[in-house]
Amino acid sequence: MKIFIASDIHGSALWCRRMLEHFAASEADRLLLLGDILYHGPRNELPGGYAPKEVIAMLNPLADKILCVRGNCEAEVDQMVLDFPVMADYIGIFDGKLSVYATHGHLWGEDKPLPACRGSVLLCGHTHVSKYADHSSYIYMNPGSVSIPKENTPHGYMLYGDGLFTWYDLESGAAYMTKRLC
Repeated sequence: MKIFIASDIHGSALWCRRMLEHFAASEADRLLLLGDILYHGPRNELPGGYAPKEVIAMLNPLADKILCVRGNCEAEVDQMVLDFPVMADYIGIFDGKLSVYATHGHLWGEDKPLPACRGSVLLCGHTHVSKYADHSSYIYMNPGSVSIPKENTPHGYMLYGDGLFTWYDLESGAAYMTKRLC
């Protein structure tokens, strides 16, 4: 199974459109969204192309392909307009090779991993910084942010398939980091 992993769209139709172009080209089976889909949050500037209603219209037709967790900017009203579940605090994905836990990062994260995550991969968004860190009991990965990257990381996403995680730059389409875990 091939999974496209993205986080922190924050209502940007511009960056959501670019992300979905890459998703289509990747031929991934699933789109895993790590939260903060529609709202930009009070600590962030408005992202380019801020248009949450357009983001809704782009994502809803893909509801059968989307897995999603709740970010700190999601609210019940978001669930009312999105056709796929967005309110789970975390999900587990088991592909026979790896156990991967996905969460946004505001409740559980690199410094406070899920208890069940021991010996597994923990995927988080929230920080808007792409990262890989091998901790003694788990591996932490972050795809960065689709629309509001921080700390000089690119507008980005990740692809996972057959034990390989690859980080991509949304603007250039180039891979800039890979990690094979099995």
